[in-house]
Amino acid sequence: MTISSALSNALSGLAASARSAGVVSTNLANVLTEGYAPRDIELRARSSGAGGGVLVGGVQRNVNTALLGERRLADSEVSLNRVLVDVSTTLEKAIGIPDEEGSLSARISAMEASLVTAAARPDENVRLRDVMFKAGDVAEKFNKISATIQEQRTKLDDRIGATVESINTILAKTERLNGQIARSHALGHDVAALEDQRQLLIDELATHVPVRLAARDSGAVAIYTPGGAALLDGKAAQLGFARSNVVAPHMTLENGLLSGLEINGIPVRTDGARSPVAGGGLAALFEARDGVAPAAQARIDGLARDLVERFQQPGLDSTRALGQPGLFTDMQAVFDPADEIGIAGRIALNTAVDEAAEGAVWRLRDGLGADTPANAGDATLLQVLSDSLSRPAPPSSAALDAGPVSLAAHIGAVTSSMGQARLSAEQDLGFANSVQAGLKESELAQGVDTDEQLQRLLLVEQAYAANARMIQTMEDLLDTLIRI
Repeated sequence: MTISSALSNALSGLAASARSAGVVSTNLANVLTEGYAPRDIELRARSSGAGGGVLVGGVQRNVNTALLGERRLADSEVSLNRVLVDVSTTLEKAIGIPDEEGSLSARISAMEASLVTAAARPDENVRLRDVMFKAGDVAEKFNKISATIQEQRTKLDDRIGATVESINTILAKTERLNGQIARSHALGHDVAALEDQRQLLIDELATHVPVRLAARDSGAVAIYTPGGAALLDGKAAQLGFARSNVVAPHMTLENGLLSGLEINGIPVRTDGARSPVAGGGLAALFEARDGVAPAAQARIDGLARDLVERFQQPGLDSTRALGQPGLFTDMQAVFDPADEIGIAGRIALNTAVDEAAEGAVWRLRDGLGADTPANAGDATLLQVLSDSLSRPAPPSSAALDAGPVSLAAHIGAVTSSMGQARLSAEQDLGFANSVQAGLKESELAQGVDTDEQLQRLLLVEQAYAANARMIQTMEDLLDTLIRI
């Protein structure tokens, strides 16, 4: 080996040691950086030329792609269940648990108790007035529950729009990063930092829709959903959705009054396992807007209909003319069974007994159609009204699945059903969180190991010192030759 070749080898070793030290320091500096993958430098023998030496082949990211893919699917599952838990919890709070003050059950019970108290002393206007207030509270509670449900649907619709915009932004950025990575590959530049950025973007995308990746030329990736939708393959897909300013009970995806999802202008399903976006936060938002919330609205409407019809039965009040509403009305009109959707938001106390609307509370005792007070001691109608609440009656609405029971029992069945839905969603979320935590722990275990990096740094220092010593030796030899 000549002096020049030995010097060349040592210089290449110094360059490789300096690059290795830079990689190790970068790993240590980013030990807590989210999305950062540990780097390894690729070194190989230099075969060109007479001497040889060390050639830096590049910097490699150490990523377990299988583990990363499973963790992303777990992120999607967590996002899905978190949305369902939030919505089911809000709906359950709106109707209230039975023993909670202000709940629908509590207000029905208070109204029933006021009717019993008034029937004991029908001549006392104070007790009749209490019936009026309690009945008004029941109607108000139905209105608030219905308003809460529609408020939730409106918020969900708005969140869908924001999510679609976020997905489009992420896909556009990922498309640009794919191009930058491909160009950097062609020029022989390090692309690890660009791949870190792309990984973070795809991680964020996975919270909205589950994703699968496919490798493409020059380090680019294609993104598909498990349901088969191509989100990015060369060019990013464009998702479309039109927001609604307000969502009303009658507005659904099926009747075209609410927007669905489009991918590159083509409508796609958003419900069921066959949906191309099933399994993530976006699918959960659609499920809550188009499934969970409308089902809750249907149950509340069924309860409101049951209440209205119990006091609208023919023959219940002989003073009430045919075609006139009972104690509870559909915005002061008689309730039409064909117009059940949204009745919970329209139910109102009959103004004939509402003193705030210049009605008279004695009509609770003497009849809604009475022109003047009658026998103040007659509690017959009050007892009939009280019996109407507790009387077992089959559900007139298809949304109620209980048998012939009292109104309180119907409410209890609905409340229990909503509580079970919330509990089931919470259990699913707990399981998804456990899976996600386990996968994240495994992923972190494969991250930057500071002990290992420090050991590598010691080896780099030793290699650097050996190459430096070689250069010093060559210098001493040259000095000796010159002196000779």
